Parts: sequence; C-alpha cells; structure tokens
Amino acid sequence: MSFARPRLGIGLTPRLLTAQRSTALRPALVAYRSIPSSRCLHTEHLERPDRLEGPVSIKSPAATGTLTAQDEPDKHTDLYKEGPSAIDKAVHLFFFTEILRGMWIVMENFFRPPYTIMYPYEKGPLSPRFRGEHALRRYPSGEERCIACKLCEAICPAQAITIESETRQDGSRRTTKYDIDMTKCIYCGFCQEACPVDAIVETQNQEFSTETREELLYNKEKLLANGDRAEAEIAANLHSDHVYR
Repeated sequence: MSFARPRLGIGLTPRLLTAQRSTALRPALVAYRSIPSSRCLHTEHLERPDRLEGPVSIKSPAATGTLTAQDEPDKHTDLYKEGPSAIDKAVHLFFFTEILRGMWIVMENFFRPPYTIMYPYEKGPLSPRFRGEHALRRYPSGEERCIACKLCEAICPAQAITIESETRQDGSRRTTKYDIDMTKCIYCGFCQEACPVDAIVETQNQEFSTETREELLYNKEKLLANGDRAEAEIAANLHSDHVYR
C-alpha cells in the first residue's frame, strides 16, 4: 500500500495534471479579480466623460463662470440650422425649380443677338498680356536692347532659346546668335518676365502658321524684324500693363 500512491501519481497523464492545477488556481484568480483597483476606476472615469458630475475646470467663452457636464460646448449644436428647411428642399425637389431656372436662361439668350464674329474679317479684343509671336526690341536710337544676360535662356522651361554673345570694343556685350525654336515654345511668358530691359517680348500676333517646320525656327534677324514691325503696339501694351509688373 505504501507504493500504490506514488505509482498512481506517476501514472497520471499531463492533461490530467494540467486540469488539476487550473482547478486549484481558479479560486485565487476569482479573489484577485474582486479586488478594486483605483487605476482601473480612474481610466474608466476618463474614458466616459458623460459620468462627470458637478462643475469642471473649463472656462466658458464669455468668461462668466465654469461649465458643467450638461453645458458642454458644441454638444447640442445644429449644423443644419442655417441651411434650407425641409419644406424648401421639398419645393425645389418636386417643382423642378432648378430645371425651370435653366430653361429660363436658355430662352433669355435665345432672343438675344448672336455673339458669333466673322473671323478673320472680324476679330475680338485681346488682352495686353496676350502671349503670341516673339519679338526682339530696339531702343529709339536703333540699338538692340538685348544685353546677352541669358536669363531668358536659363528660365525657359522648354529650352527653346539658344543665345551666343560677344563683347564689343566699347565694353558692352551683345548677342551674336539668338534663336528660338517655336515648335518647342509653350508660350509661358517666362522669358518676357525675366528680361531686365524688356528686350524679348511676346506680341499679340497669333497668325503665324507655316507650311514647313524650318519656318518656325526663328533667328535674331527674324525676331528683330517682328519687333520693328510691332514696336508701337508693344510699347502701348507694356505701358498699359506696367502698373501690374
């Protein structure tokens, strides 16, 4: 009989031993869970602001006192208070007021004279800031304005401008080559804005279509000829727009 109890203990399977241990630990866990924890109560208190009672340390916008849990700001704000009412929405929905308003605009413009112009015999107005064909300007004395600073070449996002320069006997620097590939130009106007002496400008000429690609490769002589032909118009546009430049 003295060896029966040890043999019985050794013959128990691991699953049975685990069940016995869990049965023994269960009352201890129940006792541990029943212990009140101030930390848990504090966390629950923070996570549920609706349980706040009494005044809290929040100042009112008008500085008239403190706010309570019932006077929480923006708690009872109606976001649709300033908008149309349900009756107004129903009226617009069932009576098709938006469709009727659109039909009225169509009928109003139906009896007006047409806005069509007979291009190219009639042309609409163009803004002084219109960006069209490029041109190089001269001074009233006939001297070229361009000083070969190459700012227009550097700022051109399409890399359509190519400039070569040299220094003259009087020490001034002038261009020997000024080419613009109009097939690359995106007419952004950066070259005109970057030029410190208003040498390169974009005229209001928009009718310069060609039959070959080579005709859109402008050199210095072509650009100067454009500037000489439209100098009066260019000067007037720059003068009217100088307030905003």
